[in-house]
Amino acid sequence: MNTTSSSALSNPQASTHLIIVMGVSGCGKTTLAEALAEHYHYTYLDADHFHSEKSRALMAQGIPLTDEDRAPWIAALKQHLEGRAAAGQHAVLAFSGLKQKHRNALRTAGLRTLVLFLDGEQELIQQRINKREGHFMAPQLLASQFASLEVPVTETDVQRIDINTSMDKVLAKAINLVDEILLNP
Repeated sequence: MNTTSSSALSNPQASTHLIIVMGVSGCGKTTLAEALAEHYHYTYLDADHFHSEKSRALMAQGIPLTDEDRAPWIAALKQHLEGRAAAGQHAVLAFSGLKQKHRNALRTAGLRTLVLFLDGEQELIQQRINKREGHFMAPQLLASQFASLEVPVTETDVQRIDINTSMDKVLAKAINLVDEILLNP
């Protein structure tokens, strides 16, 4: 993970922007991604909307997805992002991105990409999940998400944001990073 560097982007030559907000379920991806999309007037995308009904049903039952279950999901996301790149449509994507190979697949979609990794303690995130209503993913899956998470310590386009603070501070940090790295390299 980068601390900040103007060369910390995937596809720096591309003109279409993609901000990926990644992390385990309950870390605040949706909230931050929606706020960034509104701030920059980019399209908001939720990777969860690209899951098959079968995968949603498995997660609702508390059954973790396998790499085989995730393959069509990643392919659909990549195809959608390639279309956005071709159309010159900037986007912010809320995406768990637990595995490096999944993050790498989206990096090949051809957009100028910055990844914001929302990082926090499992206990804090579990408290948030336990208060959340109406989400398809069973709260007991958080442990499996942490077990699957390949922390992006060597990926140069990833910026870590500590979520053990207010959402206003998380948003301010994210805007600072996007302005500095993606918009003003």
